[in-house]
Amino acid sequence: MSAPTIARLSVLSLLNRRLTAGLTVFAVAVSVFLVLAVEKVRTEARASFADTISGTDLIVGARSGAIQLLLYSVFRIGNATNTVSWRSYLDVAKRGDVAWTIPMSLGDSHKGFRVLGTSTAYFDHFRYGRRTPLALAEGRRFDDVFDAVLGAEVARTLGYRLGQSIVISHGIGSGGLVGHDDKPFVVVGILERTGTPVDRTVHVSLEGIEAIHIDWRKGAKVPGMTITADEVREMDLTPATITAIMVGLKSRLGIFRAQREISRYRREPLSAILPGVALEELWGLTRVAETALGIVTVFVVAAGLLGMMTMVFASLGERRREMAILRSVGARPTHIMGLFVAESATLTVVGTALGTAFLYQAILAGRPFVEAEFGLFLPISPPTETDLKILGAIVVAGTAAGLPPALLAYRRSLADGMTVRT
Repeated sequence: MSAPTIARLSVLSLLNRRLTAGLTVFAVAVSVFLVLAVEKVRTEARASFADTISGTDLIVGARSGAIQLLLYSVFRIGNATNTVSWRSYLDVAKRGDVAWTIPMSLGDSHKGFRVLGTSTAYFDHFRYGRRTPLALAEGRRFDDVFDAVLGAEVARTLGYRLGQSIVISHGIGSGGLVGHDDKPFVVVGILERTGTPVDRTVHVSLEGIEAIHIDWRKGAKVPGMTITADEVREMDLTPATITAIMVGLKSRLGIFRAQREISRYRREPLSAILPGVALEELWGLTRVAETALGIVTVFVVAAGLLGMMTMVFASLGERRREMAILRSVGARPTHIMGLFVAESATLTVVGTALGTAFLYQAILAGRPFVEAEFGLFLPISPPTETDLKILGAIVVAGTAAGLPPALLAYRRSLADGMTVRT
């Protein structure tokens, strides 16, 4: 009996038991889907974080942990424990080894999206991915105190267009915040999509942030004080403090010396971090969770394959006469064994293919929600080398799962198959 004949018989046998075979394939497909989904989210989350910022040598902020400074300055997660004085910013910017700086002021929001106060240097020097610069899809940069440039996701979610007025709220959140209604901003630009937190950020000038807080003290509007937008434009809007500074050096050879000297700054306690090093620290914290999640997915796959093996075992009693007939027409015990292994391999391959199809369907359907809610962009891309290794391992394990019932069928004799058991 040739291999093609055994394969054909295994397919016909499975079709004859299509209900149980279909349920087994579905169980394997769900297992494969979960494994690939976990791997996809893990790798894309890492890639998304790694691609958020590039070309920035140091990030400077008030004295705090490296991960905390990275999270609130780059990923807009959390809040700064303290601020950096404008004088300290100028001292950092004037250093001989500094090529450029980007001042950043955070703390306000607009309908759940973070507001970043910065300078035009942000558009000149900020890089993401493989040192890709920011680009405008529509409009221009801000040049007036009350101009605003929106990230792509902000514009898409809120349906904003150029020339539209928006009101910035004091604090961070999506509701219940006090708005700076007396000083609205005008949308003058919309950035192209980057797949980073930039997409979910409203960008305004540092002067704009200072202007909306000119008549505020300690987080509340000063009673009886009203300063109009026109009056604010005539005032000195140099900020007293900012949240963080992105720094680009003239030479990366002096990066550790610059980090050390800035961290020892005497006027106020500052922290200077290397974004890449801080990101590795962040992965170190999440590695335990990733390992635990990986172990869970392995058990899920094992449960699916165990269910398949149980199904094949359960069918042995019903297929005694089928095996006997095959033996009577010349099939050898090794052919019977090959039939069972072929069935397990077929179930695993079909389940693996179906699980992979489930994954891409889920990505296609859920990508907008995941991007809007979690800021994670899931591309439709071919399986990676790691994905192929996982799929290969599942197919091998599934095929191997057919060996125990195959061995049992191998040992059954023709007489056993023709004997009626009571």
